[in-house]
Amino acid sequence: MADSDGRFAAIQAAETALLSSEIRGDRYAAARLLHPDFTEIGRSGRHWTRTEILEALAAEGLRDTPSPDDWRFVEVAPDTVLVTYRLSSATTVSRHSSLWTLSAQGPRMLFHQGTLVPED
Repeated sequence: MADSDGRFAAIQAAETALLSSEIRGDRYAAARLLHPDFTEIGRSGRHWTRTEILEALAAEGLRDTPSPDDWRFVEVAPDTVLVTYRLSSATTVSRHSSLWTLSAQGPRMLFHQGTLVPED
């Protein structure tokens, strides 16, 4: 699609925003980015609901924002995009995948999963 780059950039900006303590600590801002049917499978293997994630993020406190790279975007259906990327923090590296929907309200994350990358 001709506008894929712009839509992918909007999704990347929203995904990156969800990594920041500022957005994570603001329940309203985080809720705007999560689809009402959002679910997550965390790096630990735990399944999270939207309500559980919003509560956990609000209680998280300040943290260093990890660095994402190796972004990939695949349009899997009209207005639905699969995003994958690598995330590096001071102590871990993990791979992440998210499913985003696009609407007039902007991008909203429907699903997210993180997997730790084993140390060599």
